[in-house]
Amino acid sequence: MNNYMQSIALIEMSISCSIICIWLMQKLIPGEIPFGVRVLLLLMLGNIFFWPLGMSMELPLAGYVRGITGDLSIVSLLLLWSSLIPKGKATPIGFKFTIGLIAIGFYPMALGLGMIDPYAWGYGSIGLLIAVLIFAVICGLIGWTKGVWILALAVISWSGHWHESRNLWDYVIDPFLAFWALFGSFYYLYRQHREKAQSGYLFRAG
Repeated sequence: MNNYMQSIALIEMSISCSIICIWLMQKLIPGEIPFGVRVLLLLMLGNIFFWPLGMSMELPLAGYVRGITGDLSIVSLLLLWSSLIPKGKATPIGFKFTIGLIAIGFYPMALGLGMIDPYAWGYGSIGLLIAVLIFAVICGLIGWTKGVWILALAVISWSGHWHESRNLWDYVIDPFLAFWALFGSFYYLYRQHREKAQSGYLFRAG
């Protein structure tokens, strides 16, 4: 069972690393990479990351990356993987704000700041499970169905012990997701402030 989980984790990390490489390629290439080419690149890069390269490497590249980053949450994985599909609906800024606020409160307390340890709630807490399900319902109400599926699959993966962790938090949030959400939130606020300032300048008297 442990070897099975290790293989699943390496496959996930191989796919994630490949998609990040494709994203970087897209940033360097002026035109958009066709979806078919993206899939071919994913298959090629995924194999490179999954299989050990030469006898000098004890682990595949994905294993070394996983040793540094750990396992990504299911939410992070699905958000990252869905970016491979062109013209997908953008992630709502409300989702980023919510994840960012949760991260600001969760990580300091989970690391020992204060008397409350929210990480312990992830071990079978019905309250946390209900909160995640309510969050999924809210995503549905605002029309972001992808968010509903992502959170639902995160809960299903947790209930089925898809990863080694038995804590629900590890399936719905991780430091990379928190950083992405915080960066996206601050960038959104900066852009709104900049647009407002430019609009005020354009319509300023004189």
